[in-house]
Amino acid sequence: MSDPKRSRYDSSASQLPRILFFNVNGSGMGHLNRCISYARRLRGRARPVFFSLASAIELIEEMGFEADYFVSPYWSSSSTFAWNSELAVRFGMLLERVRPDVIVFDGTWPFRGFLAACEEYGSPALVWSNRGLLKEGGKTVTVDEALFDLVIQPGELGARESESMLDGGGTRAVVPPVCVLEDDELLDRAAARKALGLPQEERVVLFALGPGNLKDVAGIGHGLIRVFEAAGFRIVWARAPISVRDVELPQSVTPLTVYPLARYLRAFDVFVGAAGYNTCCELVQATVPALLVPNAQLADDQVRRANMVAEAIPAVVCACETDEERQTAVAQLLEMLGATPEKQADIPMNGASLAAEKILALATSKEPKR
Repeated sequence: MSDPKRSRYDSSASQLPRILFFNVNGSGMGHLNRCISYARRLRGRARPVFFSLASAIELIEEMGFEADYFVSPYWSSSSTFAWNSELAVRFGMLLERVRPDVIVFDGTWPFRGFLAACEEYGSPALVWSNRGLLKEGGKTVTVDEALFDLVIQPGELGARESESMLDGGGTRAVVPPVCVLEDDELLDRAAARKALGLPQEERVVLFALGPGNLKDVAGIGHGLIRVFEAAGFRIVWARAPISVRDVELPQSVTPLTVYPLARYLRAFDVFVGAAGYNTCCELVQATVPALLVPNAQLADDQVRRANMVAEAIPAVVCACETDEERQTAVAQLLEMLGATPEKQADIPMNGASLAAEKILALATSKEPKR
């Protein structure tokens, strides 16, 4: 099997279509994960290159892709105007070096500096990967979708592939949930536990409450740790690669840093975490029972998404703000573990492959659609 880290330097790679991915830095890993999901499906058929505002750039390189980093506006001391001006120059330089056939932007809204660089360069094709499910009444930013040849909407659970026309001649494509890994890349329980060095016979719960960049998860986490330990579980705590500050953990808790986490999910009897897009898709893909603690401070509707998960797999949705809520939620979940599992509904999870095909089709077409 060829080494993906070496294949990017092969001379044959220069003959492949060039896809430049621009992922923003969100509160979690969602934007980066989706771009990696698309890029993995394009391996060997295109040359993916990343321009990342997420600080975990080493993960991109470990997956075998070229990457360039630029500081997120949320961590920059520059004014909005100055940051966008700097972005236009830096991204413009990368455009001149890579000379992409397609540029894929994954973020809530395209930055002015990004659009200015694309306009100056004369991008042959522009794609916007834009996850939906925003809260009703939330603040939105109007974006001229006519600027894009293709708008990809990664669907929530149960979404089916569909297409519609955009003003300007482009296409809006809704795809099923986007996952980093294919089903056959997930390790089974025994193999995952062996890989992580976990005992085969114990009951183990994985905590993945997020990086805590926007919400302090320490109080909820420590409270739930006590409840699960009292129920006889070993606790493993996943540390997010982009976390600004780590939660201080009791000595009895095992910290874990792996990517992609989805590969090892079946090692655990129970999952405890927020209801981010990637987390929910991967839980359903791996069919791991879950206690979901939606983060109400984000723009996406995590409560609604968590309830979708609860319709597909054994899951409890709870804010877990008080000791009473935590006790009740864990008791409900443990009761589900003892019940006879229902047959899982057939939920398509091939959104990454479908999106990658649409991106590749743009790259190999002679003329952009707009």
